[in-house]
Amino acid sequence: MVRRPVAWVVAVVLFTEALGIAAVNWFLGVVVDRQDMSLAGLDPNVMSVSSKVGGLVFGAYFALCGLVALLVAVRDRAPAGFGRILLISAAVVHALLGALAWGLVGWTAFLFMVVVLGLIVLLLMTYDARTAPQEPADAAPDGGKGGDGSPAGGSPAGGSPVTPPPAPTTP
Repeated sequence: MVRRPVAWVVAVVLFTEALGIAAVNWFLGVVVDRQDMSLAGLDPNVMSVSSKVGGLVFGAYFALCGLVALLVAVRDRAPAGFGRILLISAAVVHALLGALAWGLVGWTAFLFMVVVLGLIVLLLMTYDARTAPQEPADAAPDGGKGGDGSPAGGSPAGGSPVTPPPAPTTP
């Protein structure tokens, strides 16, 4: 009941975050380029280009994670294989970014990262709980009851199987 809306929310949040990360890193690259200053002897042009490329790569990573969440929402099936690994890695990245955000940015950025982390984990866990337990191959029909309503295949206390007494013989 909650699985699909959570998957939709995770997809929207990850797509928004992908655009935000790419835009912020692109902006930082433009600022470094216009400042024309060197940091520890590095070429400003290299720093600008690497910031832009890093932002695009990181944004593409979050967009790919958002695509996995979108496919989960559309198909209403658990992510499998590479998609599951991507979502788990996105959860780990948000946990690490949340820890860094607490000290560097503040509690609001930490709260955002923890909420996104919680949504991704909720997406992964709700689809895991969907699998039903498998019945054993030797399970008795009729819900485990015999023809007379008594448990089939064993005693109620779980001891040795109950065998019916021998039928009386009349000569």
